[in-house]
Amino acid sequence: MPFRTALSGLNAASADLRVTGNNIANSGTTGFKQSRAEFADVFALSYGGISQTAIGTGVRLAAVTQQFSQGNIEFTGNNLDLAMNGQGFFVLNDSGTQVYSRAGAFQVNREGYVVNTQGQRLQVYTPQNAEGTQFNTGSLADLQLSLSEAPPSATTDVNVRLNLSSVVEPIDPAIVFDVADPSSFHYSTSLTVYDTLGQAHTASLYFRNTDTLQWDSYLAIDGNLAGGPLPLEFNSDGTLNTATTTTPLNFGTYALTNGAADLNIDFDLANATQYGGAFSVTSLSQNGFTTGRLNSIDIDPTGVVFARFTNGQSQALGRVALANFANPQGLQQLGDNAWGESFAAGDVILGEADTGNFGLIQAGGLESSNVDIAEQLVKLITAQRNFQANAQVITTADAVTQTIINIR
Repeated sequence: MPFRTALSGLNAASADLRVTGNNIANSGTTGFKQSRAEFADVFALSYGGISQTAIGTGVRLAAVTQQFSQGNIEFTGNNLDLAMNGQGFFVLNDSGTQVYSRAGAFQVNREGYVVNTQGQRLQVYTPQNAEGTQFNTGSLADLQLSLSEAPPSATTDVNVRLNLSSVVEPIDPAIVFDVADPSSFHYSTSLTVYDTLGQAHTASLYFRNTDTLQWDSYLAIDGNLAGGPLPLEFNSDGTLNTATTTTPLNFGTYALTNGAADLNIDFDLANATQYGGAFSVTSLSQNGFTTGRLNSIDIDPTGVVFARFTNGQSQALGRVALANFANPQGLQQLGDNAWGESFAAGDVILGEADTGNFGLIQAGGLESSNVDIAEQLVKLITAQRNFQANAQVITTADAVTQTIINIR
């Protein structure tokens, strides 16, 4: 029996070495979780129980359990690299089957899907608005980046903050206004606006003083008069008289020749003033934009994925879905840094980063293996000693057996 007992010890030490070797081999594997060999002693049971003089018959490998402690986060600068800081797994679509991983090295395939090196697609909750404040958490979808141009939006509103100096002389009403004649107006300012096709146009506002505290305003598009005059009247304290001045100003529609819809823009001058200082424009903004191409992807700590376009616009593409389990150690190892569901792990719990027991997502970083090399080297020495000691038991048992054989 000592031979069998020692042999079980050799097998156990060998298993310990293999587990430790696997940990060391994967010390540089992104998202890898080290394993631990767990052993149990073996007793020969008789009917009714074990006698007080029973001697154990060796050891057996009871389990190889994974240790889901947090790995260090290494920053890469790649926005599609994701690291989990806390509990949770990324959810991946593997040809219709859900698998789970802590490895967040993602890239974009030829169809625009965000995938890992195995081609498994990252799962997200789809957005219900472009701002990324509401998501459909009832179902999962593949995260796909838009490779086409973002559509334009025509300018409909312009916000103007300016001061029309009161230190001017009114222009003779007999002079008819002309955009090409600077003597027919006092001040002008311009900005770029966009039509429904995303084409840019120059919108110019002109102002001429007609009487004390009274001005006429005109609009020109691409140098062509588009409307006016519309009156502006100010109070004695220099603020706009909203009782006599219609705001926002609307000069009517302006027909374009490029096939786009007519421009129809409201100019908000509610904050315009007429003070004694010089003419100045402090703010001039509009709400239109041209077409845009995908410029970058940003993912915030809660997992919301935003697409940034060259036209300055952004759009929420989804929120990264996370999974957790009552017993992560019971998950089935599938290889390639992935785990599958199992009865021992319990039912999958889906959620979002920074909610419940789920951790945060760090974009631009990867979670390193949680293997401590120094600890594993010590385990190697321990396993080696155990193997040597069990081998010595066999040597000793063989010597004892040989002694018995030699008895005459």
